[in-house]
Amino acid sequence: MINFKEEIAALLNETIDGLSAGEIMDMIEIPTDSKMGDYAFPCFKLAKLLRKAPPMIAQGIAEKLQGSELFDKVENVNAYVNMFLSRKVFMKELLSGVIEMNDSFGSSDIGRNRKVIVEFSSPNIAKPFHIGHIRSTVIGNSIYKIYDFLGYDTVRINHLGDYGTQFGKMIVSFRRWGNEEDVNREPIKTLLSYYVKFHEEAEKDPTLEEEARNVFTRLENKEPEEVRLWQWFRDESLKEFNRVYEMLGIKFDSYAGESFYSDKMENVINMLKEADLLKESDGANIVDLEEYGMSPALITKKDGSSLYITRDIAAAVYRKEHYDFYKNLYIVASQQNLHFQQWIKIIELLGYDWSKDCVHIPFGLVSLEEGTMSTRHGRVVFLEDVLNRAVNQTKDIILEKNVNTDSLDITAKQVGIGAVIFQELSNNRIKDYVFSWDKVLNFEGETGPYVQYTHARAASVLRNGEESTNHALAAFDQANMGYITGDSAYELSKLIYRFPEIVAEAGEKYEPSIVTRHIVNIAQGFNKFYHDEHILVQNEDEKMAKLLLVYATKQTIQNGLKLLGMEAPERM
Repeated sequence: MINFKEEIAALLNETIDGLSAGEIMDMIEIPTDSKMGDYAFPCFKLAKLLRKAPPMIAQGIAEKLQGSELFDKVENVNAYVNMFLSRKVFMKELLSGVIEMNDSFGSSDIGRNRKVIVEFSSPNIAKPFHIGHIRSTVIGNSIYKIYDFLGYDTVRINHLGDYGTQFGKMIVSFRRWGNEEDVNREPIKTLLSYYVKFHEEAEKDPTLEEEARNVFTRLENKEPEEVRLWQWFRDESLKEFNRVYEMLGIKFDSYAGESFYSDKMENVINMLKEADLLKESDGANIVDLEEYGMSPALITKKDGSSLYITRDIAAAVYRKEHYDFYKNLYIVASQQNLHFQQWIKIIELLGYDWSKDCVHIPFGLVSLEEGTMSTRHGRVVFLEDVLNRAVNQTKDIILEKNVNTDSLDITAKQVGIGAVIFQELSNNRIKDYVFSWDKVLNFEGETGPYVQYTHARAASVLRNGEESTNHALAAFDQANMGYITGDSAYELSKLIYRFPEIVAEAGEKYEPSIVTRHIVNIAQGFNKFYHDEHILVQNEDEKMAKLLLVYATKQTIQNGLKLLGMEAPERM
């Protein structure tokens, strides 16, 4: 598919002396008002170079471009050269590109198969998989899909929170107040009740905290009974987590969590000592980062037990040695900004130049309408409950509106879960927001169900004109693009054309909402085209040309939804 900006830059380069094609390309603009053309070239910069007034330069360039088959019209307005692409040429190039690439439309090879690690989701074992975890989970999954689509060799890692003092608390709580039958019957909710109970009792009896620390030290020392209980809690938690991941259609290449690095901590301590970075402070070990504007990083506690930062350093070193990554991405809440700044700086101080390739991708927090979530106090909304409620409510809407579907259960799952995912990815990831059932389950407006419905509408049009669609695809070169040069068809086609650029921008900025907003725009553009034009007309040539644009729209929306981790129903 032609890069029209590059083609225009090459044409301008033939008429302008003193500037390279690259410099010219950087100067080309896309007007906000389509009445000013598809592309515009400002001539102010050329005034000094050519010793002429900018409007005169613009007039001369416009005259030289008039004969190009690339344009329907070229005109100068003051100091600007406004270029209107040939709509027929544009349509043919776009549609041939979509038809040729199909499921790959929007993808590229800019990644050159370089290794990118995406760490996301990472819930804590033996604690609820709650609505707060959805952000890392779906943002991370989308970033993984975008990078995979851009040609990177992408590895998905779920860095489980399966280590630390919390497990000392859980084991103490289980031994004092728990039983195996309750855990086997309802693992996460039971273990949560133990965790809440521990903190309630610890307020009355502070010695419980010390007992929990001692138990965790025994776990670090591989005491058999502590290891057995920890492994059991981990296994039961993963069963429940995987049920949610299956609902979301998410998979991981590795579940290597914090515990995986427990035998690699000593090496980190030794490296820090050899680099003369480790200092003792009140019996604990720290790295002093004051000169870099950060508080000290606590490496080991007084009792010698490790902390998150120690394990993250060990994990980064292991990943570089094991995967030799090009980028190591961490999708973790903005609350952890200082933590990431600290350990990435320590990696740098250890002499690893790849520290710059470790990137923290923060996101805003989720709170409840009644206040901040708190696992300690049992104030959480389970993610599985959110997804099930979304599916059930979608099923009710489908039945109420008597919607024709291939399968009620499948469509309800696709649309209900899609609504939750889309709502998460529709805003800039850094924004905080308050979780509201009404908002998540509102299917009106610029929502996931709206985009999915538009895809299904396009699919329906193609089914109704199936014979003509197949003929148009098979004999694409004979299609008459003159039938799809109207304003609504052209505006829609320009949105489709931008899709590969949008995907690349989303990858560069680690921002799935860029894709989300763009497929909403495509859906709106298609619905305007659908409203303005009669597609299944009697004239076979006109019908085939319009069906090709419908096909391109459907394919692009489908590819966009896939990058968000959503399904694209054929019937709704």
